[in-house]
Amino acid sequence: MYKLIRLLPLLMLLLASCHEEPASRVPFGVNDNLIVTSDSLVLQYQRPTHNLSATASADSVVLFRKDALVIAQVTLIPEDEADSIWVKVARDQQTMGWLRHKELLRSAVPDDPISKFIFTFSDCHFWYFLCVAAVVILLIAYRWARHESFPCVILHDIPSFYPTMLLLTLCTSASLYASIQRFVPAMWLQYYFHPTLNPFALTPVLGLFVASVWLLLVLLIATIDEVFSLLPPMQSLSYLFSLMGICLACYLIFSVAGTYMFGYFLLPVSYVFATWRYAVMFSPHYLCGRCGAKMHDKGKCPLCGAETE
Repeated sequence: MYKLIRLLPLLMLLLASCHEEPASRVPFGVNDNLIVTSDSLVLQYQRPTHNLSATASADSVVLFRKDALVIAQVTLIPEDEADSIWVKVARDQQTMGWLRHKELLRSAVPDDPISKFIFTFSDCHFWYFLCVAAVVILLIAYRWARHESFPCVILHDIPSFYPTMLLLTLCTSASLYASIQRFVPAMWLQYYFHPTLNPFALTPVLGLFVASVWLLLVLLIATIDEVFSLLPPMQSLSYLFSLMGICLACYLIFSVAGTYMFGYFLLPVSYVFATWRYAVMFSPHYLCGRCGAKMHDKGKCPLCGAETE
């Protein structure tokens, strides 16, 4: 098993190279459109020369957040040890200038809805997790204060495999994303600047990742429908909030674990545990005599509350 995991970097590189030329050092091209995301972005008017000291004091122009840019030219300055690639960008005919391409990558996002979503989610997902976690904690405290049951993923789950499938698919997607970032980051950067939702138009690794995102969407719709069919409306909302919190937690854990080798041990363990837990806890052996709900043990029906013997 360990030897197989050690071969993962080579497998990722082989899959990434299938049907694709080696990735360029510059992920964008001339005429690509960008949006400034930093508070300010300084450009120098003068074209950089191989004598860097001659351009060190060149006049500059400042751009601001949400300014739209277009790539006008890319040039190579081997003498620049900080970054040998310089890019000319333009806001309009009168406002244009040069900057290092690494600075441009840090300060701008492609003017594409998919790229903007990736940037926003990557930049704010931790705060999303904190907000959802706070809501879940408040709901649990409210339910406990009123001595009411609180349906929750893992702790007080529903007899449906859809939430488990959703969590496992999310863990797989997060691990795959972390693997791409670790082994072939240039390929992800190329996708970031030229995204598509068609998995068949991408390399095998990226295509598999995009396909997993589509599967997540399908499973999310199926899970929401299943939850509302098994629980009352208020309990359904509580359960979905708890599921959202667990999903964000799993994303954070596996996206970080995937950058280290132990992440590849954690994923199969999660699959085995989730499947075993569902098989043990939710294999129905009884049916409620009043509403027909599936029951794991005799006793009180989780839906209608009827007592069975």
